[in-house]
This record gives sequence, structure tokens and C-alpha cells, in this order.
Amino acid sequence: MREESTEFDIAKQVGDERHLVSDSVAREEPLQITVDGTPVAVVMRTPGHDEDLVKGFMLTEGLVDSLNDVVRIDLENKQNHAYVFLADGIVLDHARLSRNLFSASSCGICGKASIEAIQQHAPPIEGAFTVPVATVMALPDALRAAQEVFADTGGLHAAALCAADGHILVLREDVGRHNAIDKVIGWAAEQGTDLSETLLQVSGRVSFEVMQKALVARIPVVSAISAPSSLAVEFARESSQTLIGFLRPPKFNIYSGEERIIG
Repeated sequence: MREESTEFDIAKQVGDERHLVSDSVAREEPLQITVDGTPVAVVMRTPGHDEDLVKGFMLTEGLVDSLNDVVRIDLENKQNHAYVFLADGIVLDHARLSRNLFSASSCGICGKASIEAIQQHAPPIEGAFTVPVATVMALPDALRAAQEVFADTGGLHAAALCAADGHILVLREDVGRHNAIDKVIGWAAEQGTDLSETLLQVSGRVSFEVMQKALVARIPVVSAISAPSSLAVEFARESSQTLIGFLRPPKFNIYSGEERIIG
């Protein structure tokens, strides 16, 4: 039994017949993130890779400039709590925290700063990174093949960082799509991965938050199986990001940054 899922006995209706079966359901639990004694957020997440989640959250929410600012993350002191300790001389900006905490939970845009404030922190994307059409077409199958927990539960979002040739560098799953994204970004930061040479593939829809996190991490291309929101498209265009939606081979839509998709 993986820690990301829980077994339940359920009634399964198939036509006129009903059967009692055991079913795997994705776990969802809160994680409180406390930085130098100050609680900053509670995220609903799937347990597992919590340190990656916290690292990515600290970076994409602008709480630290790099992981060098973080001395230690304590996940053992109390269940479902992450205690973050900053380096000497690094002080949490409480005023900025109250104004600009981009996603205090996976619930949505609540408490976010304006697009202009985010872009002051993370300017538009530049660079010559490109991805072949054939690579984009192959991503849904590659993502599904790598989703271990989804195969058991059917209830998790996935995020994957991919190279230009489609190779998956890292994939993480979570009940919250923003948490899955923070997990892959946290992993990449720890590994020293150049995110300006990667594509972010997600299993669900693309919201404003998804594009914001990609921008802060300097990821130039975001691709999704489902639809983007209007604000996500507007944000991508203003930030010079490439946004792909409805990736359902042999078709997909490019909503922004068409020049990066070649061939």
C-alpha cells in the first residue's frame, strides 16, 4: 500500500448489478508550512515528497530567492507540519507576505497580488527554447505511463518537467495540481536543473496559478490535457510564455508563444 492512497470497501454499480469491492482513493491531508515560527500557509496535499513541495512553494511564492536561503526543513517534529528555518540574515517579509502570497492553498486565486505585481517579481520569459510538434504529441501517453498512483486511484493530478525531446525529468502526483507543480519545481531546484530549457506538462486544466508558478520558475512552455482559463491565456501572453491546451493527439491548441512549437 502506497502512502499516497487509502483502501475503502465500496459498492460498485455495473448495469443492474451491484458488487462490494475494495477501491484505492487518493489521500488528502493538510500540511501547515511555518517559516521561522510564523505560519504562512496550509496546503491540502497528497502525502509524499513533502520536502519537494515545501521547497517549491517557498520558491514559487517568492518567500525566498533560492534554496540557499533555507537552512533546514523539519518534517518529523509534528505530523502534517513543515517547519522551515531560514539562513542567518534572511528575514521573512511579513508585509510582503500578506500582500503577495500567491497561493496560500490549492483553492484558487484568493489573496493573490495583481498580474503586474507578479511580473515585477518575475519578468517575461526570454530565450530560444523550442519543442517539436512530435514531442508535444507524445506527451499525454508518456505522462500517463509514468503516473503510478493514478493507476490505483484515478484521482490525482500530475505535473512533469520534460526536456525538449520529451524525456520526463521528474513527475509528481497530488490531489492539488498546484502542489504537484510545486513538487517538481522543488525537486528541480534541488538538482540544479535549468528550468529555462524545460516544458511543464500537466494532467488537468491550466489556471492563472499554474502560469504564475511556471513564470516564477522561468519555465517557458506549459502544456495541458485540458483547457486553460481566460486569465491563464492573458497572463501567458503578457509574460511571453507558451501555453498549449486541449492536448489530445492528433490535435492541440496553442494559446500563446506559437514560435516555440516547431516542425
